[in-house]
Amino acid sequence: MRIATGKLLLALAGLALLSGCASIGPPEAPSLELPKPPTDLRAARKGDKVTLTWIIPPRTMERQSVRYLGKTQICRTIAAALKACGTPAGEVAPPPDFEKARKSSAKKLTASFTDTLSSTLEQEHAAEFASYAVEVLNTAGRGAGLSNQVRVALVPTLAPFGDFAAQAVNQGVNISWACPETARRRTGVKYLFRIYRWLESSPNWNKLTDVEATDCASGADGKDKIATSFLDQTIEWEKTYFYRGAVVTVVEAPGKTAPEVEGDDSPEVKIFAHDVFPPAVPGGLQAVFSGPGQPPFIDLIWTPVSDADLAGYNIYRHEAGVAALKLNPELVRTPAYRDAQVVAGRTYFYSVTAVDERGNESARSEEASEGAGNL
Repeated sequence: MRIATGKLLLALAGLALLSGCASIGPPEAPSLELPKPPTDLRAARKGDKVTLTWIIPPRTMERQSVRYLGKTQICRTIAAALKACGTPAGEVAPPPDFEKARKSSAKKLTASFTDTLSSTLEQEHAAEFASYAVEVLNTAGRGAGLSNQVRVALVPTLAPFGDFAAQAVNQGVNISWACPETARRRTGVKYLFRIYRWLESSPNWNKLTDVEATDCASGADGKDKIATSFLDQTIEWEKTYFYRGAVVTVVEAPGKTAPEVEGDDSPEVKIFAHDVFPPAVPGGLQAVFSGPGQPPFIDLIWTPVSDADLAGYNIYRHEAGVAALKLNPELVRTPAYRDAQVVAGRTYFYSVTAVDERGNESARSEEASEGAGNL
């Protein structure tokens, strides 16, 4: 029996297809579940605390999602760079329910670790740096290598200056402190006193200023009583402020960006900036009669007061032996006033005060007298 050529070819093709489906290729290697090393490690030092932060790797070296996260080793060395972790300076456990948190969070998961520098380490390596890296491990304790490395200056910091205080004064808030003993200072560094301010209604602290503090020294009697101050003139009256300060140690490095380390904070001080301070007293008051042939009046002029919150002036007049009375029903906005309520043959004595936006009134100026003449 002869088989048609077309049917034979179709049968051979089917056999070939079945043969291909039954073939077994080389087995794929199982995933090692090695998290990719972080590349965003950051370090911030405050006093003797170094805080490290990084994003927990979401992917493995095979670009698969990390399912089983192990601990993270904190690596530190005084050498120029880390080649291996060696003995870890600490470790961070994976977040509880890591896989569930990873799937439910719309943001990348972050981790942090705070390393406390010993005083021995700071003293023995004051001119050196510590290099940090982290190594994220799988549950079997294996990692794919170190993260990026960050360096932190090990120079010892100064404790916050004592007697930190804030007081409302005429021009703003005066912040004061006392210098520490010079025995705690080091050569090759300079010091700044950094002041932070927080307005009660705002969300964040803000750096207010840096004050040069390298030459801040104890007094001739050896006691820590030389005070320094800074006047904050950028406040708004009738608001509540908080202040704190810290000594910043700046390592002098000619030709390089000088690393700086901020010491621990002073206690916070709170102050309500209540304005009970009057403006400056007006000066240079002069009184001039109108002269013959004109309606009788006396013109007053004076030197303007420069206070930023000045609202205006009050004018006072009296005759000899009589109490002074205010002439103006409303504040005078300019440093000049015309008194048209004068009587011929009388002599008048004038004084002027300045008034601010909150109603604080200055003392009266020196008097100026003028006769109304005989009309």
